[in-house]
Amino acid sequence: MEEPMNNKQILESYIPLVQFFGKVCGGNYEIVLHDASNPDESIIAIANEHISGRKLGGPMTDLALKLIKGEYYKEQDYIVNHGRTKDNKILVSSTFFIKGKNHDLIGLLCINNNVTELMAFKNYLSTVLSCFNTDEQDDHHKKNHENIDISMEDLIKNTIDSVLADINISPERMSPEEKIQIVQSLSEQGLFLLKGAVSEVAKRLKTSEPTIYRYLNKKG
Repeated sequence: MEEPMNNKQILESYIPLVQFFGKVCGGNYEIVLHDASNPDESIIAIANEHISGRKLGGPMTDLALKLIKGEYYKEQDYIVNHGRTKDNKILVSSTFFIKGKNHDLIGLLCINNNVTELMAFKNYLSTVLSCFNTDEQDDHHKKNHENIDISMEDLIKNTIDSVLADINISPERMSPEEKIQIVQSLSEQGLFLLKGAVSEVAKRLKTSEPTIYRYLNKKG
């Protein structure tokens, strides 16, 4: 009788599917397999990587971290969202949650369809057929905007910048309560799953790493 597969074997069994889907779907589809246990170097297989420029050993995206932190996988098997790369390629993305023996998350299988040319054609039709309202935006897509081709360092920096912009107060003038609010907001986005995040947040908030850990242990 064969031994049941462990989580590592379950995840690795998806690797052949990455190249398979890449061939079947074609060059406008990027297929990415992430190891959820290693957010810093999560990409263990990728096909048609020319779409985003990512490589093996690359980190998770900001949206992937948010999905893990929010434990969306506990209530659904997949999620559909919308992302945009730095060079303005428009992607329609789907993420399948890979679960282990105890139904815990072990990986993400992501399929990103490059629809840039289709959207350009849509915009052209919107201009020609001006009697139709084709400018409505999907709020779900806006909410799930995803930065794909980004380094781990830039991901940490950009996430911190985004939260600090909402506060609009310099760290020197922030109260402890405001700093706690910022740290908890960053935690909700999954930032502290990345190595080096605590150090960078401490530096940006003009405080110490032990203080950041203390803030993380406080309840909102």
